[in-house]
Amino acid sequence: MHDFIETLEIEFSRQSDPTIAAGQKAYMRNQFEYFGLKSTIRKEIQRPFLEKTYLPPHPELNGLVKALWKKQQREYQYFGQELTFRYVKQIAPNDIKLYEWMVTNKSWWDTVDFIAVKLMGAYFQRFPEQIPNYIPKWLNSEDIWLQRSALLFQLKYKKKVDLLLLDESIHALLGSKEFFINKAIGWVLREYSRTHATWVTDFVERTRLAPLSRREALRILTASNEKPHR
Repeated sequence: MHDFIETLEIEFSRQSDPTIAAGQKAYMRNQFEYFGLKSTIRKEIQRPFLEKTYLPPHPELNGLVKALWKKQQREYQYFGQELTFRYVKQIAPNDIKLYEWMVTNKSWWDTVDFIAVKLMGAYFQRFPEQIPNYIPKWLNSEDIWLQRSALLFQLKYKKKVDLLLLDESIHALLGSKEFFINKAIGWVLREYSRTHATWVTDFVERTRLAPLSRREALRILTASNEKPHR
């Protein structure tokens, strides 16, 4: 594991760019340090490390991800979550504990949204019986990132969205003054409007949403209505 991370560090450092790093750090409100790698370059560096042949065994993933999360530069966390996604077809019941840990450490939208949609989303499709053990707990927590995850894990479910759960989850967070919560409410509704526009329209009409949530929820539908008819 040490060699794996050390080799990655050598490659990240070799192509680092202090000027880009400064801009990335400022964009993230100076919360994280960066190597200054553009996404395309970082993904090119990562590619050999994510080859199936070289992936560490699944039982080593927990320790490896936590070691990456402790590293200073944000690129390590980006790599860590993308590494975790490579194991999504081997997903195991206890993996949700790792995902939860990832969300609650070094939390910001750039990692949380990936984890919620791609990792937690896949997990709860594989183990739907675990939803009652986690979603209510996250919604009732005071952690906005767990709350956001409870909303976003169904983002790409399309026709498989559990509408009762979505309704209950949104209502549990109504009245929040938190930007990232209200944005997520609008986002998940907007995405579902691609699948079932009538349900979203009806939900918005009968629910006292924050203005941000309402605006985001109806963005696609409003744009569609504004297109000129020929």
